[in-house]
Amino acid sequence: MLFCVQSAAVFGIEAYPVAVEVDLSSGQKLNFLTVGLPDPAVRESKERVKAALRNCGYPLPAQHITINLAPADV
Repeated sequence: MLFCVQSAAVFGIEAYPVAVEVDLSSGQKLNFLTVGLPDPAVRESKERVKAALRNCGYPLPAQHITINLAPADV
């Protein structure tokens, strides 16, 4: 694992801790995988994360990027 940050999932007035773990591994082209929290919003997050990185001026590496959101049952 390369990075781990703490976040939260908010449901109504309740907030639940979520660990966001990011790993980079070698690859020929950008391959982006999000695992955990099986929700349509998570599946769509791939494009939002890529757009946010581009708009902040960060280059998208030609690597395999895995983002794990835990716990997956929140």
